[in-house]
Amino acid sequence: MGTGNIGGVAFALFLGGPAALFWMWMTAFLGMTTKFVEVTLSHKYRVKTADGTMAGGPMYYMEYALKARWLAILFAVAAVVTSFGIGNFPQINSIAAGLEGSFDISPLVSGGVLTVILALVVVGGIHRIAQVASKLVPLMSFIYIAGALAVIIPNFGNVGPAIVAIFADVFTGTAATGGFLGASIAYAFNRGVNRGLFSNEAGLGSSSIAHSAARTDEPADEGMVALLEPFIDTIVICTLTGLVILSSGVWTQKHQNEFSRADLQILQGVYSDQNPAEREQLFLHLNGGESSVAAYSGNLQVSDGRLQNAGDVTLLHARSVAEDVVFSREGAPASGTFTVTQGRLDDLSLQLQGRSLLHSVPLTSKAFATGWFGNAGEYIVSIGLLLFAFTTAIAWSYYGDRAITYLFGPAAVLPYRLVYIAGFFLAAQADTTLIWNLSAVTLFFMAMPNLVGILLLRKDMKNTVDGYWSRIKETR
Repeated sequence: MGTGNIGGVAFALFLGGPAALFWMWMTAFLGMTTKFVEVTLSHKYRVKTADGTMAGGPMYYMEYALKARWLAILFAVAAVVTSFGIGNFPQINSIAAGLEGSFDISPLVSGGVLTVILALVVVGGIHRIAQVASKLVPLMSFIYIAGALAVIIPNFGNVGPAIVAIFADVFTGTAATGGFLGASIAYAFNRGVNRGLFSNEAGLGSSSIAHSAARTDEPADEGMVALLEPFIDTIVICTLTGLVILSSGVWTQKHQNEFSRADLQILQGVYSDQNPAEREQLFLHLNGGESSVAAYSGNLQVSDGRLQNAGDVTLLHARSVAEDVVFSREGAPASGTFTVTQGRLDDLSLQLQGRSLLHSVPLTSKAFATGWFGNAGEYIVSIGLLLFAFTTAIAWSYYGDRAITYLFGPAAVLPYRLVYIAGFFLAAQADTTLIWNLSAVTLFFMAMPNLVGILLLRKDMKNTVDGYWSRIKETR
């Protein structure tokens, strides 16, 4: 249970509206099948290494069952890249965002401390830290569920309409409401499927690398165990998170925040999200339709942090019309003339703050703070995310280890781990939207060779399952 269950759901709802949760469910239901297949095959074709441990994963069934080493190499390369795109960058980025929002801890500090701890685990071999963290995760899961119910129960009257919206918006897209400018059907599908895969990893083949080390001798038994993971991760935990966000209503509300550059667009002309015609044009602009909205190129006149030529432009942040925007540099209000090219500020040192929609971990934290626990709900999200995401980062370092070993042998593991640790530190301070977009790309590159592999081995899988059920019947 990593950041996909906490920040990923919020990111999907922010982009696709309530219908995105429906597509996450569909991904989980289909993912239960794909995870059963990939884990069973990986366990069946695992090999014993020189040190006596078992090594497995899609690259092994691709090589030994399909006799397609080229496909195995392609998957292993994708697994190494994806270990950064899923297991490394978004995990620490979300942890840093949560700790900064709840405890005002700088991402530089949180990233630095957690990077040292990660290095002690993956390079120093100090596994006690990982063992303690893994023991705390079940307890934290119960606390997280309690925190979710503490929001859902007092907002129970909003749960029914939220569930209705989830299903109704599948066929219509999500209409504009509050600061949310709306989302198309295609956008909800795209983001829901993407976040669903991120949450449960079904179809990626990643968790089958860990399952291959299980002591059971029956591959299908291990596949049955793995089948439950998408259900717990996505159907249970992600649904709770989604209902917290939807029932609290915070996903349509603008909140004070620091703007990320990837989420900021500067448009030519003045638009209001309270004007239906203008809101429709903004909706088309954001969802790829034909719109009169154009990116602004020109100068912004700023005095004492405030925009002076506000009648020339509209600032969009987090897919919403930004309000009460303040320009600053190094913590002080900025003044001067600043150039904008195709909707983007040229001056990278300029910082903007104001009111807009939230997404990812800040949105989840804000939603948890609306329940019985009050502001303490934010701490549940931040501490829970710290444990969930950190243990996920450790697990993905193992997946990357196995893939790099398959490609280049044991000697390449230490250099890989050092790069993994460096990436962990840098991603703590990176743009959140950029990190999520990168994760979406790496998901595709890892899933494609794995899905091709299990499709080509469908007859092998059928024979494996038939033999499994025959042995069960014989023992009765």
